[in-house]
Amino acid sequence: MESLIEVQYALDTFYFLMCAVLVMWMAAGFTMLESGLVRSRNTVEILTKNVALYAIACLMYMIVGYNLMYPDAGNGFIPGISFFLGGDNTLEEVLASEGDIYYSNLSDFMFQVVFVATAMSIVSGAVAERMKLWAFLAFAVVLTGVIYPIQGYWSWGEGFLDGLGYSDYAGSGIVHMAGASAALAGVLLLGPRKGKYGPNGEINAIPGANLPLATLGMFVLWMGWFGFNGGSELMVSNVESANNVAMVFVNTNLAAAGGLVSALILGRFLFGKADLTMALNGALAGLVSITAEPLTPTPLLAAIIGSIGGVIVVFSIVGLDRIKIDDPVGAISVHGVVGIWGVLAVLLSNSDATLGGQLAGLGAIFVFVFGASLIVWAILKAAVGIRVEEEDEFSGLDMSECGMEAYPEFVSTRAD
Repeated sequence: MESLIEVQYALDTFYFLMCAVLVMWMAAGFTMLESGLVRSRNTVEILTKNVALYAIACLMYMIVGYNLMYPDAGNGFIPGISFFLGGDNTLEEVLASEGDIYYSNLSDFMFQVVFVATAMSIVSGAVAERMKLWAFLAFAVVLTGVIYPIQGYWSWGEGFLDGLGYSDYAGSGIVHMAGASAALAGVLLLGPRKGKYGPNGEINAIPGANLPLATLGMFVLWMGWFGFNGGSELMVSNVESANNVAMVFVNTNLAAAGGLVSALILGRFLFGKADLTMALNGALAGLVSITAEPLTPTPLLAAIIGSIGGVIVVFSIVGLDRIKIDDPVGAISVHGVVGIWGVLAVLLSNSDATLGGQLAGLGAIFVFVFGASLIVWAILKAAVGIRVEEEDEFSGLDMSECGMEAYPEFVSTRAD
C-alpha cells in the first residue's frame, strides 16, 4: 500500500510538472503571435517585453504572489500576507494523508506560476507598439505579485467567490478575463496608435509584419493549452482522473477547431476573403471559451461552445475598433469578451454551477482587476509616463527602447 501511494504521488507530481512545461511554452506562443502581428520595427521590443514579463512573474509569484493566492489565513476577501516558498511534503506526511496529499507542493507552485505569466502576456499584446518598456515592466511587478493573486484567492484559494459557487475550471475568468481587464485599463489611458483612426472616423488597418510567425504562435498556444486545461484536473493516477484528462484534451482540441472554423467562415461573409488573423484569433477564442469548463461538455457541445467563441471574437474585434479601442492583436476580445462567454458557458453542462455564482465571479474579477490596474497605470503615467514619444513611435520602439533591430540585414545602408 505504501509503495502504491508513493508511485501515485510521483506520477501525479510528474504529470503536474509536465503540464506546467506545456503552459510555460505558451509564453513562446504569445511572443511569436504578438511579434508576428505588429510592425517589424517593434519586434525586438515585443520580444524583450515577453521574456522579461515571464521572468518577473516567476520572481514576484515566488516572493509574495503564491502565498497571497493560497494563504494560511484570510477572511475570504483579503488574504494573509507571507513571503517566499515553504518546504515540500515529507514521506511521512504523504503516507499519513492516505492519498489526500498526492503531489508535491513545489509542483503546484510551478503549475500556478505559469498561469500568472499567461495573464500578464495578455496585457503585452493589447498595449503593443506605443507603450514604454519600463512602465510596462513596472506594471508587471504589481499585477503578478499582488493584483492577480488576490482575485485568484477569491476562487481557487477558497475565498468568497468559491463560497458563492463560482465555477472556473482552468481560468476563463480568473486568468484570461483578468488579464484582459488589466489590458483594457492600460489601453484606455494609453490611447490608440498614431494613424490607426482617421479624423472622420476611418479605421486604418495596420498589418502585421510576419503572419507565418503569428500562425506558429497560434499553434504553440493551442498545444500549450492541453497543459493549461489538462493540468487543471490536478491528477492522472487513477482510472477516473485519467478518463477526465482525456475528455479535457479532446474538448479543448475540438473547441479550438470550432472557433477557428466559425471565425474563418464569418470573416468570409463579412470581409469577402478568408481572413487569416481572424482565423488565428478564432482558434484562441475557442480555447478561452472552453477553459472555464472543459470536462463536463460532450465533445459536440465543446465544439459548439468554441464555435460561438469564434463568432463572438470577430464581432468584438470589429466592435472595439469602431469605438476606437486599439488592440493590435485582439487580446481584449479573445481573452476578455470571450472569457465572459466561457464563464457563462459553464452553465450549459455543469449542473453544480449557478447563474448567480458565475455573474458574481465575473463582476468581482472585472471590477477589482480593472479598478486596481487603472490606479496603477495612472500612477505610472503621472510618475514616469506610459507612452513613448511620437517620433519614437513613428520610427519604431526597437531602437528607442532596445537599441537594436530585429532584421538588420534587411535595412538598406550606403557607405559615404
